[in-house]
Parts: sequence; structure tokens; C-alpha cells
Amino acid sequence: MSAKPNGSKGTSGTKGKKALDNAPGAVWFRAEKTSRPRPQLSHERIIATAVELLDRDGVRKLSMRRLAEWLGAHATSLYWHVATKDDVLDLALDAVFAELDLPEEHSASWQEDIEAFMTGLRSALLHHPWAAALANSRPLMGPNALRSSEFAYTALTTGGFEGVYLSSAAATITHYVIGSASSEAVWKQRSDEVATRSAVDAHIRAHIDDYPTLAGHFPLLEEDDWESHFHRGMRLLLAGLTSPDAHA
Repeated sequence: MSAKPNGSKGTSGTKGKKALDNAPGAVWFRAEKTSRPRPQLSHERIIATAVELLDRDGVRKLSMRRLAEWLGAHATSLYWHVATKDDVLDLALDAVFAELDLPEEHSASWQEDIEAFMTGLRSALLHHPWAAALANSRPLMGPNALRSSEFAYTALTTGGFEGVYLSSAAATITHYVIGSASSEAVWKQRSDEVATRSAVDAHIRAHIDDYPTLAGHFPLLEEDDWESHFHRGMRLLLAGLTSPDAHA
């Protein structure tokens, strides 16, 4: 193998590190700055304002410039605290996980603990309509997200899950909550939700020969509600998780 030309040594490694530093989730692994922070801004104020903007306008309209304007600060002051928009999104999302109200002590029933985790996570995500879709697209490595994961993993371990079955069970309950909350948030932002569902139902019934089962069971919003739908699914999921040994 030929040697690299002079001056090229380490280039790919440097590029790789730079890419990692700018990737979603990188904020949790980047070294903290040790110099004195800018007095006009605080980390807490930046994140609170970012959450406010995200609640107001969503992820797509958030920019570092707009965040700086809302903070009444120059962009350079903002960049001292957060390097990228991805940093802001990761920090804001972890602030949402801080709202997850978990019991201080585990109960005697691991199913009760998991139900508390699932309902608490759903509530926190729905309180911020942008959060569920974002949670499904980046590593959840902030301290609040890890705290909630620790609670869920401990409960599942008590239920007899271990190894790959523990990981699969934890992923199953988390994905159910995030997926259902994401769908609910999207549909609730539509002003024509009922009309759209009625149109879909009419279309399926008009093609009953192609979709006989759907035509007989497609739900309309007025026949149900999101919360009941979520809790039924959660109970079915927990019933299927009661015997990890049966799936070995």
C-alpha cells in the first residue's frame, strides 16, 4: 500500500470528527467550554426560548438567527452556548423529557411502572406537538431522556426481561408511545381531520371488494378518541410482554 502524500495524514479522521461534532446528538458528547459564559444569556433561557418557538412554529421555522432575535442577543453570543441548530433541538427535546412525571419509587408491579412511563411520556410529547416526530429521528442521550430510560429498563428487568429481550421490550414500548403521539399530533394539527377521515372511510367502502376487512372496521374519529385508542393499544402491548420466556 502506498504512503499518503505529505500533508494528507489524518485528513479523513479530522473530517470524520467534524461530521460527528455537527451531527444530531453531538451536543451530549462535545466537551464543555471552560471560559466564562456571556452574561446576557444563560443556557436555561436559551432552551426555554427554543421550546417556546418550537411550540409556536415547529422545527422547520426554527433558526439560530430567529432564536437569537427572540433572545434579544447577537448571533455570536448564541453560538458561544450552542454550536448548531441540532444542538438546540437536542437540548429542547431533552427539556421535554424533563416534564415526564415518573414515580420516585418503583411499584411492586413492573406493568404499573411501564404504564406510568408510557402515559407520562405520551403526555409530555403531546404537550409539545413537534417533540414526538423529533424524538423518532435522533439519539435520545440527554440526561432527562436517559433518566426515563433507566426507569423503564429497571421496571422491565424486574419483570424478567434481560439481554436482547430487554432491549427489544424497551424499544417496543418506546416506539409505540412515540409513534402514536406523532400520529396524534399530526392529525390534531389538521383543521379537516373529521372530514378527511370521513372521506377515507367513504373511499374504502366504495371499494369494498378490494378492502373487505377495512370497510367493515375502519374507525371514524367520532366513534372513538385518541386517548382511548392509546390505552387499549398499551394494554394489548403489555399483555403480550408478560412472558418473555415464551418468546425465546
